[in-house]
Amino acid sequence: MVFPPLYAIIDADLLKGSELSFAQRMAECGVELLQYRAKHATTRQVFEIAQLLCAKLAESSPRRARLIVNDRPDIAALLSAGGVHVGQNDLPVEQARAIVGPECWVGVSTHTLEQVAAADATSADYIAFGPVFPTSTKDLPDPVVGLQLLSQARARTRKPLVAIGGITLARAAETYRAGADSLAVARDLIAAQDPQARARAFLKEAALAGGLRRDA
Repeated sequence: MVFPPLYAIIDADLLKGSELSFAQRMAECGVELLQYRAKHATTRQVFEIAQLLCAKLAESSPRRARLIVNDRPDIAALLSAGGVHVGQNDLPVEQARAIVGPECWVGVSTHTLEQVAAADATSADYIAFGPVFPTSTKDLPDPVVGLQLLSQARARTRKPLVAIGGITLARAAETYRAGADSLAVARDLIAAQDPQARARAFLKEAALAGGLRRDA
């Protein structure tokens, strides 16, 4: 499996009602993996927006983008979404898997090398690791892990590794070089003057990083 190199976060707190427009723009420029995150929304609000996002992305071009629902395997299962992402304080991976089924992706957040090793032993389809850099998109972020620890995490798993936390375009190349298969990005895409141009720039960095790995 070639894991999508850019993981766009549809952050409801940052987008403030423009989730559908942002998701469509990301899909149109080639982003294949998106996560809907709404930490302060009600269950019904999460369900209704996720439902609209699934319908919108089903029409996406050039190919259908996969929607991951944050925290809520029940909603992901009800909507036949592309996946669910769980944290260390959410349902464990195997319980989430039991709800969403084998075809749905399950991703898990990790913040230590021990958590990476534990996640590697589960059926998780990918492992997120971070925050790699300081981030302001979470109320109580975990301690920053940095690029060196990201490289060590890379050695602990053969599953796709997603770097998350404070990722910007300026930091993209070094984060890919440290071992990330994909970069989870929220604010640097959402706050950009042209989010599509920023997404294309990230994808270009990913292509360059892939070329460097093949030449190594």
